[in-house]
Amino acid sequence: MKKFFTIQESGKKVKSQGIAAFIKHHFRHFNASALVDAAEGYRKFVDGGGTMVMAVAGAMSTAELGISLAEMIRRDKVHAISCTGANLEEDIFNLVAHDFYLRVPHYRELNRQDEYDLLKKHMNRVTDTCIPEEEAFRRIEREILDLWKEAEEKGERLFPHEFAYRLLRSGRLSRHYQIDPEDSWVMAASEKNIPIFVPGWEDSTLGNVYAAHCLKGRIKKVHTVRTGIEYMMYLSEWYRKATAESPAGFFQIGGGIAGDFPICVVPMLRQDMRLKDTPLWAYYCQISDATTSYGSYSGAVPSEKITWEKIDVATPSYIIESDATIVAPLIFSYVLEESET
Repeated sequence: MKKFFTIQESGKKVKSQGIAAFIKHHFRHFNASALVDAAEGYRKFVDGGGTMVMAVAGAMSTAELGISLAEMIRRDKVHAISCTGANLEEDIFNLVAHDFYLRVPHYRELNRQDEYDLLKKHMNRVTDTCIPEEEAFRRIEREILDLWKEAEEKGERLFPHEFAYRLLRSGRLSRHYQIDPEDSWVMAASEKNIPIFVPGWEDSTLGNVYAAHCLKGRIKKVHTVRTGIEYMMYLSEWYRKATAESPAGFFQIGGGIAGDFPICVVPMLRQDMRLKDTPLWAYYCQISDATTSYGSYSGAVPSEKITWEKIDVATPSYIIESDATIVAPLIFSYVLEESET
């Protein structure tokens, strides 16, 4: 359904159709104009047949980015995801435990005793949102433990995202859904069967849970869940195949391993594998509020990536120094809406 905004232009009111038109009219300078340029570049890239990799860091799933990201996946505007283990699982936590979450809008005013009181209530705080341990962590643990053990018994080895897909496709969780499944980006990714690369999965709640079950002896084959180096090998195979058909772009939300891991596949293939015909990334955008001072890798400007043979001199590159919870949904809405016209 189209939305209309009334804007002021040359002393008269003009009806402007849609979010894209609103953004184009009002977002004219600084980070606002960078958003427009990046969104327009994204739209042209994917509409021209480009393959887009989305890197999702931070706590974007708890911020409910799935509301906009899921539709991007369904509409073939995102073709692969790289994310932290936290973002993979927290989208599913939100799917089954949303009504039990606690919002703390005054989180900046909390003292240490307030934080301890939340701990005693088994509420795990992420900025202004608390994730309930029993309804989220333990509910998923009970279901996925069965899948881990079944795979172990069969001699199967799967990546973390493959276990997530198996869990969603099994229907085990459907009775617990507390949001519209269409607002779950992992559900959308499962339906489209796009690859998800999850570097450092062990640094997540379910990664910790898996390690605990291995230590307790409930899971005897630690490598039942594939991680790390195998993910890079999987990514390299996917990248070679994908770029044989179309250029690949990179859209990075935040910093850290979710972005650093996948973007390195290009220099790894070109320099370490000596596959000099491997294409560089053909579009790059990062949304980040990290500064570039004191060696901040997450705040490194795109041009630095040229020296690492990740992007080219001519690669369209953008950096939006702002809050991704605000910026990303606007860009996604722009891309989806502009693609309809």
